[in-house]
Amino acid sequence: MSSASVDYIPPWWTYWLHQFPHVNLRFQPLDHTFKPQDENYQQSLIFLGCVAAAGLGVNLLCLAIYLSCLCCCRRDEEEEESKKSNSCCVTWTAVAAGLICCVAVGVGFYGNSETNDGVYQLTYSLYNANHTLAGVDSLVTGTVGGMQSGLNEHLSRLGEIFATRGDFVQTLQFMQQMSENIMKQLLGLPDWEKAKVDLAAIADQTAYVEYYRWLTYLLILILDLVICLAACLGLAKQSRWLLTTMMVCGVLTLILSWASLGADVATAVGTSDFCVAPDKFLMNQTKDVISSDIVHYYLYCSQTLPNPFQQSLTVFQRSLTTMQIQIQGLLQFAVPLFPTAERDLLSIQHLLNNSEASLHQLTALLDCRGLNKDYLDALIGVCYDGVEGLLYLALFSLLGACAFSVMLCAIPRAWRQIANRERDYDDIDDGDPFNPQTRRMMSHHSEQGNMHSFCSYSSSMGSQTSLHPPTQTVTNAPPNQSALFGGNPRYENVPLIGRGSPPPSYSPTMRATYLSMTEDQIRHFGGDFRA
Repeated sequence: MSSASVDYIPPWWTYWLHQFPHVNLRFQPLDHTFKPQDENYQQSLIFLGCVAAAGLGVNLLCLAIYLSCLCCCRRDEEEEESKKSNSCCVTWTAVAAGLICCVAVGVGFYGNSETNDGVYQLTYSLYNANHTLAGVDSLVTGTVGGMQSGLNEHLSRLGEIFATRGDFVQTLQFMQQMSENIMKQLLGLPDWEKAKVDLAAIADQTAYVEYYRWLTYLLILILDLVICLAACLGLAKQSRWLLTTMMVCGVLTLILSWASLGADVATAVGTSDFCVAPDKFLMNQTKDVISSDIVHYYLYCSQTLPNPFQQSLTVFQRSLTTMQIQIQGLLQFAVPLFPTAERDLLSIQHLLNNSEASLHQLTALLDCRGLNKDYLDALIGVCYDGVEGLLYLALFSLLGACAFSVMLCAIPRAWRQIANRERDYDDIDDGDPFNPQTRRMMSHHSEQGNMHSFCSYSSSMGSQTSLHPPTQTVTNAPPNQSALFGGNPRYENVPLIGRGSPPPSYSPTMRATYLSMTEDQIRHFGGDFRA
């Protein structure tokens, strides 16, 4: 397309995509010309999708090798520094995967919106062009129909009225020839009905496909974001089942990302092949419907190009003018002699005035500027916004594949760290007083013992003054135990509150150490050891 005559210049990315190799499934190089009906050209676009499938295979193979190495090279015992470094590595890997996923989703939303805007502009231009062609067809049909039915009927009636005047009958015959000439010129115009139906069908089908494409990518974007957030939540909560579920979802999303990448690249390359030379494709498609000079006139719309409709419109205008002059003469000279002819003459005059108005509308609609503007708007929508949006969607698919690959590398390490932490937790001695689980159990038993001791203490409040030391002391108790408890073993059941005893959660060793202290040591340390 010559840039001197048309304002459309293909963007640089269409030339870049146009240079992509076009190879059929038999690995034979093909011409880069846009030929969507050609089977070899379709195979060249499918080949690009197969390249994306090969990339998916390599990606899954690398992940399988990584997971195999991770499982085969696991060590039973790791040093504390190694654990900390692995935990830090998993954390930063998860952060990197989350950031890449967020960037990918943002790029995907922008690309999806751009593609939708470009396709909407295409369908809007197609509907406008369809409306223009429908208007032309309606004007031509209405004018021809009026000439064939209304004008001929009035001329036949006037021929009967003016039968005695040969000059008036000759004028009517001349007007009949002018009307036939007008109909001939109008019928010589291209058959816009077929082109109009094709444009409407293309616009409807494109809008239908675009709606489901936009909705599908919207769901994919939301799915990617949800999986990314759920994986981060699983890492934060250290939930093994959630991480396992997200790993399965991550594999499925990885496959979906590579599939969408192949579809985006194939569509972008095919559209770019059209955008590099759209006029050539359109002229080949319409050569059996409309003459090439008419298509050339609308595609380029240059002032130096002749208007292919100028001759027909000029004949139409001159014939109408001649007929109006003849009607004016008959109204002036024939009506005084034949008053009954006035009604038919006025009807013919009204019909000619309507035909003149249709002529002006038809001239405006057939002008190249309207359809050429729709054509340029459609090209800009497809080749600028549409292809640019497809490139962003391809980038989203690539970033999404990278993000989920990194996530699939981080989840197994996190899963293994959680398993090691739970194994280390299970190895803790149940008798360790600093074990949280042991402290909870001791606290539970202490509450039950305190309840029993409190009841025993309450029942013996009235007889505490009559208590006497026992005749025999416990041999395995420390020497000063009977002194601390007043020499009565029943004080063992008295609550520990107020007796300077340690909390029940202390270990037996610490309690024995405390009980072995003398009264002087207790007074020396003061209330440090009291509850």
